[in-house]
Amino acid sequence: MAVPADAAVLVGLGSDLDLPVVEQAAQEAAAHGRPLHLLHTFDWHAAFAADTVAAPRNEAEDLITRAAQLAHQVEPELTVGGEIVESAMLATLIRRSEGAFLLAVGDSGMAGSGQCVPADTPAVQLAARAGCPLLVVRREPPPQGPVLVGVDGSPSSHLALQWAMECAGRRGARLLALRVVEYDEDTDAVAEQLSEALARHTGRNSSVPTESRVVRGDPGQVLIDTSRTAQMTLVAARGDEPARAMLGAVAQSLLYHSPAPVVVVRGLAEVPLTGPDARPVRDQRP
Repeated sequence: MAVPADAAVLVGLGSDLDLPVVEQAAQEAAAHGRPLHLLHTFDWHAAFAADTVAAPRNEAEDLITRAAQLAHQVEPELTVGGEIVESAMLATLIRRSEGAFLLAVGDSGMAGSGQCVPADTPAVQLAARAGCPLLVVRREPPPQGPVLVGVDGSPSSHLALQWAMECAGRRGARLLALRVVEYDEDTDAVAEQLSEALARHTGRNSSVPTESRVVRGDPGQVLIDTSRTAQMTLVAARGDEPARAMLGAVAQSLLYHSPAPVVVVRGLAEVPLTGPDARPVRDQRP
């Protein structure tokens, strides 16, 4: 099903470290004409372990207030709501994502850590299980480079391409569509397919400057390397098998290692592409 027209950009707000998430989420909400909803979960067990029971609750309310003020500094006309929920953060965000337009969270320090990242890291779990696209924000601001999207020819990657085109158009940025192939594949034929797919998605964003590249190599590594100069990187959750609770190797690699903000695109409502050869893809837009 399609999300409601008033579905919000939802922010999972855990601590002060997530304030950069609020900034980027506010920009995305304003660009898409959506409200912003800040959500913080409250743990009574931690509250009873504190010096006073009231202190953690007061800190949570202060965090929501400061985050809302920051969102209004970034986008003064934005509608911003805040909420404190007495529940576990991961389960709450998964449940709330079913009615959200976009879910935005921090990366728990994954980017640049150089360490093995547990599969139960919240951002990874949300990328696999959320019911809407997920924006994972890094702690360091990205460069003002192109919007990068990985395309493998699957219906899910066409959805990512559609989202990336919208994203580039709203940001006034260049779109770079990248297809990574095996060493024995015909790059000319694949390049033609990618150009055709890009043309089908141009539509009302015909003013967006676009570039398509076909590169031989490992998809995850090529996308990570290219993302170092991108202002945002988009990828489908999992190629031809976008089933819930499944996350493809390329999406995982980008979440773990890309320094750029990453949007893992997952859609719910099927709509047709434009063009005579279009196959149906799944779209999250209302």
